[in-house]
Amino acid sequence: MITLHQFPRAWNIPNPSQFCAKLETYLRMAGIEYRIAETLPIYAPFGKLPFIQDNGQTLADSRVIIRYLQQQYGDSLDEHLSAEQCAQALAWQRLLEEHLYWVCMYSRWQYGAENWRINKRAIFQGLPHPLADMVAGIYRLRIRGQLRGHGIGRLPAADIFELGRRDVAALSAALRGQAFLLGERPSSVDASAYGVLINLLACPVSSPVKDYALTQEVLVDYCRRIQLRHFPELGEPTFGV
Repeated sequence: MITLHQFPRAWNIPNPSQFCAKLETYLRMAGIEYRIAETLPIYAPFGKLPFIQDNGQTLADSRVIIRYLQQQYGDSLDEHLSAEQCAQALAWQRLLEEHLYWVCMYSRWQYGAENWRINKRAIFQGLPHPLADMVAGIYRLRIRGQLRGHGIGRLPAADIFELGRRDVAALSAALRGQAFLLGERPSSVDASAYGVLINLLACPVSSPVKDYALTQEVLVDYCRRIQLRHFPELGEPTFGV
């Protein structure tokens, strides 16, 4: 059976990591059995979570893992997509994982002392107090460097949040009138969208992007529907905390 290595759960959502939530959602949407091993990124192959172990192999990076899962266990989520829809899915994935994700990371790791305190407690809850503070500080500096390397971390906060608001508006427009990003059937890109959006809408970290996203009822309903369907043991997410 697949072993999924990820952060401990927090905030009544699948995971405080967007990519851990994405991968576990994919596994559940695709009906692939797995077990969870809670860990921290210091123990991960590339210093990041999630990663999996399966049939003697260790694989990291959610994109690589999902491609492997599709090859080994079948592609039940995306096999119905047209070439045009596959192109759309890739574009949405890039918006979610290469842009909106970084806006959310700025909100958690750099925007305000209270946001940082909440994020640190959730991410590093598995470590004893003195060690948790030290490791969290190291990772915060690392994330700051990644934000600057991406480019978004060089902008004023107002500009960062305006860019994030545009991402959210695009997602809201795409979902209006349909159940999932590419129509009435879920596909793998919905696992990515849910992983990012649930961590924006239902985590206790504040930002102008979150405030705007909470006014988009179509996004709230989308996240609620996916969580209740695929993570019924968690119950309904708490939005706006």
